[in-house]
Amino acid sequence: MQLQRPAPEVSESGSFQGISYTIKHRNTNSTLNFQLNPGDVIKAKPGTMIHMSASVQLQGAIKFSLKKFFTGSQIAESTFTGPGTVALAPLLMGDIVTLQIEPNERPWHVGKHQYLASTAGIDKDAKAQTLGKALFSGEDLFVYRIFGQGVVWLTSYGAIETINLQPGEQHIVEHGHLVAWNCEYSMERVGHSTFNSIKTGEGLVCRFTGPGTIYIQTRNLLELAEWVCEQAQPN
Repeated sequence: MQLQRPAPEVSESGSFQGISYTIKHRNTNSTLNFQLNPGDVIKAKPGTMIHMSASVQLQGAIKFSLKKFFTGSQIAESTFTGPGTVALAPLLMGDIVTLQIEPNERPWHVGKHQYLASTAGIDKDAKAQTLGKALFSGEDLFVYRIFGQGVVWLTSYGAIETINLQPGEQHIVEHGHLVAWNCEYSMERVGHSTFNSIKTGEGLVCRFTGPGTIYIQTRNLLELAEWVCEQAQPN
């Protein structure tokens, strides 16, 4: 038997308006590293910084919104201003995906826990689901709608897979595995007699219709939380 050496690390590098970035340690321990010029600005989810240059200015702006307060959406944001380097990482073991956002393209919708960082030209708001969707999804009544012009970085729990849909093509995803999407969708509750492949306890799925792209995560944070609660209960 011949042992093979592990595959080399696959990193991603790019730049936007002078801001250079690199994603390292993929696929489940990813970090996002920036090289900022003087005056360059990066916005990020609070608590995600690993380290930064002493020359970088860090500000934490509290943005109060009654809607965000009641939906549990993020109301705080950290702002990093160059020059210098900044390294970020998500809370959980997972990967990072880069999205280029343009004002005239189909809008992206993002799970509220998936946002990591963005350039200054990106904004987000909480998008209410329809009444039918809300009845099915009590814990996630809102998702982020990403808009503006620039780059946004999203995180996952586990690795990230991409599904590209042709016009009219449909695909079903269990809602706990969603990261981001830019196609039409509806939420449905399915019974075990309808979809035998749905795992026990999974009754809520999203039906997507192309054209568009779906990013999914290979692990489910809701299932992890349920497992932790079960382990914490006395025997």
